[in-house]
Amino acid sequence: MRAVVQRVSSASVSVDGSVVGALEDPGLLVYLGVTHTDGLPEAEWMARKIWTLRVLADERSASDVGAPILVVSQFTLYGEARKGRRPTWEAAAPGSASEPLYEAVCDTLTERGARVDRGVFGAQMQVSSVNDGPFTVLLEC
Repeated sequence: MRAVVQRVSSASVSVDGSVVGALEDPGLLVYLGVTHTDGLPEAEWMARKIWTLRVLADERSASDVGAPILVVSQFTLYGEARKGRRPTWEAAAPGSASEPLYEAVCDTLTERGARVDRGVFGAQMQVSSVNDGPFTVLLEC
């Protein structure tokens, strides 16, 4: 499982022109990708890591300050482009395997006390964000 975590001042995700998830307060925008070997242990690890990662101001975590989290599914985190000019997505798990794990990460964050907004799994989404400093980190388990 891979996640790109960005510290943002605000963020939103839209599908067909309608906003489906948004952060109005500073928080985290998370792009989440799932591979074939991932399961519930990886989903739980990722949720715990996102919730407690000290990447906000004054080295605080989302759990420390109650910062909201917007989670967007992103199979392209497993894109491979070493050969040729077209990326391959072979390492990304199919939707039938990755959607339940995406939901498990979101649900686990919520169970831990996070305010979680989501994109729409598998949809063509438009993501807009205002980064809080150039702060982006890649997590992988």
